[in-house]
Amino acid sequence: MDPTEYNRKAWNHQVAIRNRWTVPVSSQQMEDARKGMWSVLLTPAKHVPMNWFPAREGRMDGVKILNLASGGGQQTPIFAAAGADVTVFDLSERQLEQDRVTASSAGLTIQAERGDMRDLSRFPDASFDFIFHPCSNTFVENIQPVWDEAFRVLKPGGEMIAGFVNPILYSVDPDLDAKGVAQLKYAIPYSDLTSLTEEERRRYTDKNEPLCFGHTLEQQIGGQLRAGFHLVDMYEDFWGEDAEATGALNRLIPCFLATRAVKPKSFSSP
Repeated sequence: MDPTEYNRKAWNHQVAIRNRWTVPVSSQQMEDARKGMWSVLLTPAKHVPMNWFPAREGRMDGVKILNLASGGGQQTPIFAAAGADVTVFDLSERQLEQDRVTASSAGLTIQAERGDMRDLSRFPDASFDFIFHPCSNTFVENIQPVWDEAFRVLKPGGEMIAGFVNPILYSVDPDLDAKGVAQLKYAIPYSDLTSLTEEERRRYTDKNEPLCFGHTLEQQIGGQLRAGFHLVDMYEDFWGEDAEATGALNRLIPCFLATRAVKPKSFSSP
């Protein structure tokens, strides 16, 4: 199967069933954001530190932001309410519609673009001041183009903050994990397409869940460095309130990471 087309349809389905990452923010959250009082997630539970944003007293007036693979009506409307000039780029048209409707209901204007996060060719070099990229590159097979394209469209001195999955999450036996036993089964890098048998894969495809790929830390962190970024901060995160329902591993170690990276003001093109 074509994983990109499959995942587009799968995320459209997730909107229909109100997956937690597809439910827009409330009108009250939007109003608070106008006043500079807001917070967002890159990973499941820990809110991003405010000093990771180009914000002054909670406002980002005039800041050009690319929300990369970040549809769903959760971050884009908040950033727009805080004064930013926001473009959201996502594979799922229904996720993008969540952003459009939520922003429009508050009298805000955003730009919503549908496409593959590995191809940002519609945007010129140095188009954005800031990139917000939540845990979404787990839905593509090769992530180096994601980092390379993000570096290209970011202005010198601009920043990218990214959330991603610790690959160990994909290495455990899911059946045993649900029973409280964290036992390794799959090699990393991991792929729902090639690491699983057809019967195992149907655990996800029968429910129209997105296909996932467990990238190594070298691909996630080293890939940013190879693209040209300088990493300046990071943190780890757990599943949060859902931890008890997600198996043994998530009760033992944080399975998510977030990084803050800067595009140097002076750099040599590869």
